Amino acid sequence: MSRIVSHTIFAAAAMAIGLSGMVRDASAEGQTTQPPSATRTEVQPGAQVESEFRLLMVEQVGCVYCRMWEHDLGPIYPKTPEGQIAPLERVDLHKPFPEDITITKGKPLFTPTFILLRDGVEINRIEGYASEDFFWGLLGQALRDAGAEMPDPNG
Repeated sequence: MSRIVSHTIFAAAAMAIGLSGMVRDASAEGQTTQPPSATRTEVQPGAQVESEFRLLMVEQVGCVYCRMWEHDLGPIYPKTPEGQIAPLERVDLHKPFPEDITITKGKPLFTPTFILLRDGVEINRIEGYASEDFFWGLLGQALRDAGAEMPDPNG
C-alpha cells in the first residue's frame, strides 16, 4: 500500500513540475510558453564556444522528465565544469538532428536522452533523468572515460 502511495505522490510531483513549466510567462491572452523544441545551443558567456565535446539533449513537448531536468539543472548546467567542457545543445525528438553530428547507437527512443559527442560523433549516452545525483555521476564518468580533464569529485 505504501508503495502505491509513494508512486502516486511521485507522479503528482512530476506532473506539477511539468505543468508549472507550461505557464512560465503566460500573457494576458492566456498563451502558454512551450519548452524549447528547436535546436539551440546554450553556452555560458565567455565560455569556449568551440569545444571538443558537446552534450545533445533530446527532448519532446510534454516530457515530464525533461521538465524535471530543466527545473533541477537547466539554469546551472552551463556554469558547471561539465557544462564548460560539454556545452548543451537541445534537439526535439521529432525534428531532424543537426547535420554536423553522427549518432552511433541509433535514434533515441526516450526523452530526455543525453548524447555525449566528441567532435560531432556520439561516444556515450544517458537515457532518462531520475535525479541530479544520477545525472552528474553518469555524465562525469562518461566525460572521464572520454579523456576529458575533470575536477576530482572527491576534492
